[in-house]
Amino acid sequence: MTANPFHYLIEPLSCSTDKAFFNISKLQADEYDSLPYCIRVVLEAVVRNCDGVLVKKEDAISILGWKTNCKHRDVPFLPARILLQDFTGIPAMVDFAAMRDAVKKIGKDPKQVNPACPTDLITDHTLQLDFSKCAAQSIPSVPATEIHKSASKLSPAKTQGKKPHCRSQNSCKGACDSGASNGNSRTQIENTPLLCPFHLQPIPEPEAALKSLDVEFNRNKERHRFFKWCSKAFQNVSVIPPETGTVHQVNLEFLSRVVMEEKDFMYPDSVLGTDSHTTMVNGLGILGWGVGGIESEAAMLGVPITFTLPEVVGCKLTGSVSLLATSIDVVLSITKQLRQANLDGKFVEFFGTGVSQLSVADRTTIANMCPEYGATVAFFPVDRVTLSHLKQTGFEADRLRLFEAYLKAVKLLREEDDGPPGYSEVIEINLNSIVPYVSGPKRPQDKVSVNDMKKDFGTCLNEKVGNRAFHIPAEKQSTVVPVIYGSSEYSLSHGCVVIAAVISCTNNCNPSVMLTAGLLAKKAVEAGLTVKPYIKTSLSPGSGTVTHYLSASGVLPYLNQLGFDIIGYGCSRCVGNTNPLPEEIVTAIKEGELVACGVFSGSKHFEGHLCDCIRANYLASPPLVIAYALAGTVNIDLQTEALGEDTQGKKIYLRDIWPSREEVLQVEENLVIPSMFTELKAKMTKQSTRWASLDVPESTLFLWDPRSTYIRSPPFFHKLEKVPPPLQPIEKAHVLLYLGDSVTTDHISPAGSIPRTSPAAKYLTQKNLAPREFNSYGARRGNDAVMTRGTFANTKLLNKLIGKLGPKTIHVPSGQTMDVFEAAELYQKADIPLIIIAGKKYGSGSSRDWAAKGPLLLGVKAVIAESYERMHKDHLVGVGIAPLQFLPGENAESLGLCGKELYSIPIPVNLTPGQTLEVETNSGKVFNVIASLNNEVDVIIYKHGGILNYVARKYL
Repeated sequence: MTANPFHYLIEPLSCSTDKAFFNISKLQADEYDSLPYCIRVVLEAVVRNCDGVLVKKEDAISILGWKTNCKHRDVPFLPARILLQDFTGIPAMVDFAAMRDAVKKIGKDPKQVNPACPTDLITDHTLQLDFSKCAAQSIPSVPATEIHKSASKLSPAKTQGKKPHCRSQNSCKGACDSGASNGNSRTQIENTPLLCPFHLQPIPEPEAALKSLDVEFNRNKERHRFFKWCSKAFQNVSVIPPETGTVHQVNLEFLSRVVMEEKDFMYPDSVLGTDSHTTMVNGLGILGWGVGGIESEAAMLGVPITFTLPEVVGCKLTGSVSLLATSIDVVLSITKQLRQANLDGKFVEFFGTGVSQLSVADRTTIANMCPEYGATVAFFPVDRVTLSHLKQTGFEADRLRLFEAYLKAVKLLREEDDGPPGYSEVIEINLNSIVPYVSGPKRPQDKVSVNDMKKDFGTCLNEKVGNRAFHIPAEKQSTVVPVIYGSSEYSLSHGCVVIAAVISCTNNCNPSVMLTAGLLAKKAVEAGLTVKPYIKTSLSPGSGTVTHYLSASGVLPYLNQLGFDIIGYGCSRCVGNTNPLPEEIVTAIKEGELVACGVFSGSKHFEGHLCDCIRANYLASPPLVIAYALAGTVNIDLQTEALGEDTQGKKIYLRDIWPSREEVLQVEENLVIPSMFTELKAKMTKQSTRWASLDVPESTLFLWDPRSTYIRSPPFFHKLEKVPPPLQPIEKAHVLLYLGDSVTTDHISPAGSIPRTSPAAKYLTQKNLAPREFNSYGARRGNDAVMTRGTFANTKLLNKLIGKLGPKTIHVPSGQTMDVFEAAELYQKADIPLIIIAGKKYGSGSSRDWAAKGPLLLGVKAVIAESYERMHKDHLVGVGIAPLQFLPGENAESLGLCGKELYSIPIPVNLTPGQTLEVETNSGKVFNVIASLNNEVDVIIYKHGGILNYVARKYL
C-alpha cells in the first residue's frame, strides 16, 4: 500500500484497531459529501487500487469532480469480485484455458494465467423441463438405471399407496394403459406409478424434481467436469456446484458481503457479473452491474474496465405501496417512468421517505429489473433497513458492528435525516399511485394496467401488426374453437392462456411475492376453483429456498393442486426452455388462427420466445400468473368478471381470494427471512453427491477432447502475434444481414433449444448425436462451432434482404437464399468481408458475449446501425468488430441503400474516438458514418483485435 499515492488515508477503524481502511471521506470533504453514494463506492475502488499505471491519481480527482466531469471523463474500475453464470461463464473459462495454451506455445509459464480478482462461477442456469407431475409429455432418453437410482432415494413411505392428483390423467390414460407403444414396453420404477415411453403418469413433486436433476446432471456432465477442473486448476476461482440455485439468488443470499474484509482491510463490496440480473445486489447497497464475458475476463486478469463517469439520476420515492400492489407492480411502474427518462448508460440512486417503506426484498426486485429500463445500475444505499435485514439473515452481531462503524466512517450509511446528495436530475415517484400491471404482449417495456387488460387486448387484436398488435379481422375476433382434451371438451378463443409459468428468478428474492401467490392458490382451492388441464403450468424457482418457505408456510400443496408443480431450479421458460404443448391444443390454435397467450413471472420476453404458436406473452407477478391461469384467458376484466364458480355455483372474483398484505408479511417476518438463508448456507456446505463424485484430472493445461461437442478450444488465439498488425480498411464488403429496429441479442444469439433443421443441428447430427441430445444453445456456449452456426438463428429474425421472418439471408453473388451460416461460409471461402446494416437499438436485451463473438467468426468486420445498446456496442469493440453509426437523421432507407451493394470503409491507422468515416458503395453512393468508439481505451482494444488478444499480449 505504500506505493499507493493515497496511502496517507489509511487509518484504523475506531472500534477495532486491527481493522484498517481508506478513509476517503477526508478527500476534499465538501466535494465528497456532495457525491451520490454509488459514486463514492467507485471513488473508493479507484483510491484503493491506485498504482499510477492502470489506475492513476488523476482518476480519483476526476471522480471528486463528478458533477462537472460526468459524461466527459473515463475512469477505471476494478470490482471487489467477479460473478459468472454457466451460460456466459463457460466461454469465459474456455477462453482462459485456451489462453493458457497460447502462452505455453509462445514459451511462457501458463500458470501465470489466473484470475487476479476473486471469481465465483455458478452452474445452475440450464434447466430444461423433462419431467412434470401433471403435464402429459415425452419422456427424455435417460438410462433406466439412472432413473431407478433417483427414485430409490425417496422413502417408500412417502410415495407408496398414494394417488397423486393430476389434471391431465385422462389424457395419458390411453397410451399408458396400453402397456406398449411403438414396440416399447412400459417401465416400472420403484415407488412410482407406471411410465410409458411417451407419457409420464403423475408422480410426487420431490420425485419429479429428483428425476429432472438426474437427467440435467447427466446431460451436462461434460460441462460440469470442465467447471470442476477450473476450480482446481485456476487460483481465485470458486465454483458453486449444481443443485444449489441460480446466479441471482446465490449472489444475493450467499456471496454478497456488503463490506469486504481482506487481510484485516475493509472496503465496500462490489461486483461485475456476466448475468443481466447482477444488478439485483444494488438493493443491498452493493454496487454491481452486468458485463459481457469479454469485459469480465479482463477484470478477472486485473485489468480495470473503463467506463465514462455516468450521470446519476436521483429517484425520490414518496408515499407507500397500496395493499393490492406487489413489488412487481412497483417495478413495472418505475420501469415505465424511468424508461421515459432516457437512462442509457446512467446510474439511478433511490432516496426519499418512500425508500424506508420498501423491504430489502422489494429493493432487490426493483434493482434486478434495471436492465429493462436501460440504466446501468439502480442503487439503494445501505440504511437501517439493510442492517436489519443482514441481522435477520444470519450475520453475526460483532461483524455487523464493524460494518456499521466502517460505513459511517466513509459516509456510506444513509440515515433518515441525511439530506440528498447532488444528482444530475431528480425523478419523483409517488408509491400511492401504483396499481397492478402486466407487461406485453410482445415487449417487456409495454406496460398494461390489470384494470385495462381486457380493453387493451381488444385493441391489440384490432390494430395493424406492430410492436403490440396482431390485426385480427373483426369477423374473426369472436372465433371459438372446440377441442377435446382428455375426456372433456373445452373452447379456445383469442386470449386463451395455454402456458402459465411462475419463474421466480426475479421474484424469489422477495418472499412476499411468492407467498402472495401461494396464499392466493390456497384460497382458490378452498373456494373450489381449478385450472383447466390443457394449460401448461409450472413453478421453477431460482433457488431451493423458495421451495423451503413455500413448503414451511403450508401453501405448496395448494400450488401443486392447481398444477404449479416445482419442476426444478434454474431458468426454464424465461430462456425459451419449454416442452411442447399438447398436439390437440396446438392444432386448435392453428386452425382458429388464435392469438394464444403465455403468462409468466420472469423478467424478460420477446415475440416467439416460448413457442411459435403462442403469439402473445405477458409478464406478470406470480399471483397474477395464477389468477390468469384460473381465468383461462387474459381477455378478462379482473375487477368486474368472475374467475369461476364454486361448487354451489357462486361466482368467485379475484378480490374474494386475494390475500391481504398483513397475512403475507406475518408469514414472511416470522418464518421466511431467517430460515431461507440458513437453508442455502447448509446446502452450500453439504453440496451434491453427483458433484462430489465427478473425477477430473490434476493438470495445468486443459486436456481438450476432439470428440467433445460441448467444450472446444476456440480459434481466438490461433494467430496471436506479439505485436498487433496495423488497422486495415474494409474493402468491397457484402451485407450479410439488413436488419430493422430493436434487434435483440436473442435474435443474434438465441439461448433456447436447438431447432432440428438449423445449421447447429446439422453439425451435431454429423457428430452422431440424436435430436434429443442437442440440448440448448446456452448449454453449448463452450463450443464455438455450435455457437457460430447458431448466430442469427432465431426464427423471428426479420432480414430485409428476404422480407419475411426466418434465419435466412441472400448470398448476393449467387442470388440464392440460404441459412445465414451457409452464406457466411461461402463469403469466407471467397475471402469477402462482411458487414451488417441495422436500425435503432441494435443489440438490445440481455448481455450475451456470443452475440458479438458469433458475428466475428462469421466474418463480420463492421456493423452500421442507427443506434446501439451500450453493452452490446462494447462487446463489438471487445471482439474487434467496428461499431459504426449513421449520422443523426440518416439510415439505410433514407440513403437509398438496398443492402446488395459492395461497401468500402476506410479504417485509418490513427483512428480516433467518434471519428467520421466515408463509406463508398459500388453503386456510386457515398455517405458518412461515425466510428462509435467511446474513448482511447476502445481504440486500443479495437486495434488489438479485441480484449482477449489485448490481455493475452500482456503475458507475452
